[in-house]
Amino acid sequence: MVPDLIVLRLGELVLKGRNRHRFEKAVYDQIRKKLRPYDQLSFNRDFGRVYVELNGEPYEEISLHLKKILGLTSFSPVYTAPLELAPIQSTAVEAMRKLGYLPGSFKVSVKRVNKSFPHDSQEMNKLVSAAVLREMPGLKVNVNQPEVELKVELREERSLIYSQVEAGAGGFPLGTNGKAMLMLSGGIDSPVAGFLAMRQGLKIEAVHFHSYPYTSERSQQKVKDLVSKLAEYGGDIKLHLVPFTNLQTRVHQSYSQNLLITILRRAMFRITEKLADANDASAIVTGESLGQVASQTLGSMNVIGRAVEIPVIQPLICMEKQQIIRIAEMIDTFNISILPHEDCCTLFLPPSPSTNPNLRVVKSIEKQMDWLEHEMDQAVSQTETIWIQAGQQSEFSNFF
Repeated sequence: MVPDLIVLRLGELVLKGRNRHRFEKAVYDQIRKKLRPYDQLSFNRDFGRVYVELNGEPYEEISLHLKKILGLTSFSPVYTAPLELAPIQSTAVEAMRKLGYLPGSFKVSVKRVNKSFPHDSQEMNKLVSAAVLREMPGLKVNVNQPEVELKVELREERSLIYSQVEAGAGGFPLGTNGKAMLMLSGGIDSPVAGFLAMRQGLKIEAVHFHSYPYTSERSQQKVKDLVSKLAEYGGDIKLHLVPFTNLQTRVHQSYSQNLLITILRRAMFRITEKLADANDASAIVTGESLGQVASQTLGSMNVIGRAVEIPVIQPLICMEKQQIIRIAEMIDTFNISILPHEDCCTLFLPPSPSTNPNLRVVKSIEKQMDWLEHEMDQAVSQTETIWIQAGQQSEFSNFF
């Protein structure tokens, strides 16, 4: 027995009051776009739900796409039966068997939408439970805390029966809370920050600073591969590749002491803000986690963040490294992130970078660099912008 349809749940979106229809339409559009290759599917919308009729299309394959739709809380494969007791009972037994294991307990929850059905909900709970218990010895009923809840919906023309619940990506539909620029390195943290930002409804464009030839083209390819993974959740994503060599070299020639990283990071933020202005983005997303490195102490982040006027969003700020790694593994960026690469931030690194810079001193040093604004504008004008699609990844084993 294969599923006949899939019920998709939109979760907290239904609680958004006057904005509910906008949120629902956004996630519905993402569902239609993601499942476009399956032309036999048909869709029906209901309050907080979408019913997808499979019409012979492969459930297992489609479920992999559904898990990457932001705003979709969960979904279930559904089996249908005629509005007759015996077929409903036999289909309920098969739905439980499709779990692939014997749970410790279950309960049946019947929703009787069709009031002409001869048995009411309470009767059907007992009749369906009895059929399942007969066919699956050792299973027990627990109406308060069941391990599995078998749902039966008695609708106008047929019954819907399901017991499996698959987790979706959750969060808000893509782009419903605006657009931001993601400062993306080749490490573990920033792709996770990008995913969490998208999950909160932000559409992102990625900004990567490179110092070619000090950093190689394969380092840029690694970043493209990371963006391609994020695109599986966010659709096609713009990647801005910012040449940072001239600015970085010139700053180092003018100042090479303990505030060097602070000054360079502030320049990166200001360049990203310029790109944000040019691309109608309202915030910057970064992968800082408090205390990880010198530039991520509270003092450093305070001074660096004051380089820009738009909000700086830091989704990982209070996360432990293992939490970040678990999310990286879940979104499949971890194995790319741990590949060796050159990071422009590690070039010309001072022996003892400041962990508590003084804003007044930093501004005084920057003021002496009267060419700094021009160099930042040059970096923006020479930025290469490309579109990255999901699945557009290289075979990285060929690079190393």
